Amino acid sequence: MRLPEDASDRPVINVEGERVALGPLRRDLVPRYRRWSNDFRTLRTLGDMPAPVPAEAMEALYAGVMAIPDAVAFTIYVRDAPGASCGWRPVGTYSLVGIDHRNRTAEFVIYIGEPSERGKGYGTEATRLTLDYAFTALGLHSVLLKVYAFNLAGLRTYQKAGFREIGRRRQAHHMGGRLWDVILMDCLATDFARAGSSVLSAVFAPDHPRD
Repeated sequence: MRLPEDASDRPVINVEGERVALGPLRRDLVPRYRRWSNDFRTLRTLGDMPAPVPAEAMEALYAGVMAIPDAVAFTIYVRDAPGASCGWRPVGTYSLVGIDHRNRTAEFVIYIGEPSERGKGYGTEATRLTLDYAFTALGLHSVLLKVYAFNLAGLRTYQKAGFREIGRRRQAHHMGGRLWDVILMDCLATDFARAGSSVLSAVFAPDHPRD
């Protein structure tokens, strides 16, 4: 499978940051999503049961995600760099689930599926772009996430992006022969606005009167 390598062939992008961008899920990437979903190192931080994911199950999952009315999912890309020959690399996905427009809330789930791309700050920027999308495009006010206490890299990522701990469910997740706390974190639209990190504010802005 050949991935886009030049600007004329780049994937559809909805939100573009400095180093990463967000675009729709793609059927041609389902084999890659499946490879990520079969990596137990990824599943250990998501809380999914470590079990093989056959092609048929991945196709069904892809179709199911497309049909969920209260969820939005994106592919995370590393942006093309001038002169680069391997830009716009898909490295992970994120989802906003349980979107409740009446109460302006949602829950956030993210993973960087490519092991070689972890620890480079892509998750932090993708999380900020997700919050920007949630607050600026969807008009939500509160985004929640759950992270396991052993996931130190995830905790650092979410804290840098603007999430703060709001509580714990003690010893509610078993991994590595012991029980771990499930940490609840949230970010409010007002917190995000104070940080001044919106890239979508220029897109979702009213027109100015013409002279």
